[in-house]
Amino acid sequence: MQNDFQLTVGALRRRLRTCYPRQEVVTLEADGPVRASYAEVAARVDRLGRVLERLGVQRGDRVGTFGWNSQRHFELYMAVPSYGAVLHTINIRLFPEQIQYIVNHAEDRVLFIDGSLVEPFARLSSGCEAVGTYVVMGEGDLDALPGSLSYDQLLEEAGEGEFDWPELDERSAAALCYTSGTTGNPKGVLYSHRSISLHSTTICTADALGLSSADRVLAIVPMFHVNAWGLPFAAPLTGVELLLPGPFLQGEPLARFIEAERATLIAGVPTVLGALLDHVDAHGGELGSVRGGLCGGSAVPRVLMEGFRRHGVDILQGWGMTETSPILTVARPPDGLEDGEEYWAYRTSQGRMVPWAELRLSEGVNEIEARGPWVAARYYEDPSGDDKFTDDGWLRTGDIGELDDQGYVRVTDRAKDLIKSGGEWISSVEVETLLIGHPAVLEAAVIAIPDERWGERPLACVALVEGADASMADLREHLATGLAKWQLPEAFAFIDEVPKTSVGKFDKKVLRARLADGDLEVMRAERGAVT
Repeated sequence: MQNDFQLTVGALRRRLRTCYPRQEVVTLEADGPVRASYAEVAARVDRLGRVLERLGVQRGDRVGTFGWNSQRHFELYMAVPSYGAVLHTINIRLFPEQIQYIVNHAEDRVLFIDGSLVEPFARLSSGCEAVGTYVVMGEGDLDALPGSLSYDQLLEEAGEGEFDWPELDERSAAALCYTSGTTGNPKGVLYSHRSISLHSTTICTADALGLSSADRVLAIVPMFHVNAWGLPFAAPLTGVELLLPGPFLQGEPLARFIEAERATLIAGVPTVLGALLDHVDAHGGELGSVRGGLCGGSAVPRVLMEGFRRHGVDILQGWGMTETSPILTVARPPDGLEDGEEYWAYRTSQGRMVPWAELRLSEGVNEIEARGPWVAARYYEDPSGDDKFTDDGWLRTGDIGELDDQGYVRVTDRAKDLIKSGGEWISSVEVETLLIGHPAVLEAAVIAIPDERWGERPLACVALVEGADASMADLREHLATGLAKWQLPEAFAFIDEVPKTSVGKFDKKVLRARLADGDLEVMRAERGAVT
């Protein structure tokens, strides 16, 4: 008979003290880095358990966080699920109305707020009726939120010694995240202790991130976004040391942080990693300690990966979504491939399915569907999204793609972003990828524009590199090297930047609204002309 136990966040928390007491978490603050050993973190987490008890938090209650990537936020990651409550990380970049909606929908009983965010949150707090107690983490104006408490003072008063943590069912709820960038209200995705444990284990494997106690991971991806891709939970599992940048997400402080702390891996969205690369290219910076990184959230341009390769850093593309915890695939090419077009075809794909994740294509439009032990089966208290799940239990991702015989998937477009021109489909992603490959193009997003003859045609919205120059004819000539003539956009709009969602993805909804309102200055080429 097996001597089994439940797969819970509590089991991960115990490893901080029993396996990796000397490993560190380092937070970048205004006065410089602040560090603590995992043994010190574990002691503070015990204090935090008593704080939750004092605040009257019950098993199953939702406990919200509104903060940057920091040691205190990491402590909440360990304490709240171990206590039996549900950690609800709130996206600080959502619109006020969305934040109010998700706080009330989740019914957050207690809300922990980063001190630097107290004043902006105070302006919308009157609409957060569900919250009974606010706790301010670090330096912040407690008077801005009347009745709020100090995190550090609560921990100081909580006393020493190990907390009597409860035994929990691995299938009970541990964390809650809400989707962003969707139409309508954000939708909640509830993660169990078991799903978090399995996802964390999988991302540590060699074909995923290959994490070990020798790694110091700079987690730029926000802790308020899909649990920072699982990195805070993977850290105590394998002894990874966490480097947390707080609000300092610009190229210059990130480059200094990497060099000073000898980061071995970095993880973030393309826009932030692009800013880091631009800074290092322009001003220098030592990336020699970094062996690689993970990039996702939106398609990762080949030029970004090639740029980091110049500095000896292999940035891999990962793919997933809030509903999948999030990682489903990582784009490591098959063994034996050298640098060449086949190699880059794999690198620019979404990658191969990680262990326990399964994908298939729907009949007809080839929508990618997913299932696995960390893939959602429904939305939290919201039946309006039930059509996202098939009758046999697979998640409809909304991405159109291809799946090869080695388990690699390539996303060719979002279902809602495909352009149907004269009965034929044009992939907006394919056009965007080629546009971004032009040296004068900084960003590009392609949406549909109504057409009397063809129904829809592609409209290329392009932001140029500062100081660069490229005409519509130049871009069409460039596109003609990889697209059929009928796929070439005749309509272009030159813009300052592509609008972004709260997590850095291109927000095509905004571009469509600007087009409908007549706020985009659309230029048109002669139909059928290549140049």
